[in-house]
Amino acid sequence: MPSRRTPKTPSIVTQAAELAFAVPQVVAHRITRMALAGPTPSARDRKEFQRMGAEKTAAFGESWNAMTVQALHAHQALATSFLRAFWSPSLKGRPFASEVAAQWQSAALGLLGKGMAPVHRKAVANAKRLARTKLR
Repeated sequence: MPSRRTPKTPSIVTQAAELAFAVPQVVAHRITRMALAGPTPSARDRKEFQRMGAEKTAAFGESWNAMTVQALHAHQALATSFLRAFWSPSLKGRPFASEVAAQWQSAALGLLGKGMAPVHRKAVANAKRLARTKLR
């Protein structure tokens, strides 16, 4: 019986589901913390509020970078398949449109997965970290 391999990164559906649970927890914790801090937040609160902005900026940069690299790889693969189909006489009879559609779908899902990964990683880590901390 073949063994089942687990993927190194979670699927897009898994990432989306984990984000759907983690993001509201993080937002609720931080909004409550802001409300309790009032007009004069403590040093601990100021550090958390500063971290909030820095993490969002870093996650956005990582996502943008990963999506750019993934788009370049996808474009190279698509260009290669177009050129191969154009110049290869043995491929003239094969249905090319369905292969291209599958490549486009795979490229789009790959791009989405690469872009979501840094945001997912930060949000899930924050939910775990903030669940262990006390508000006051």
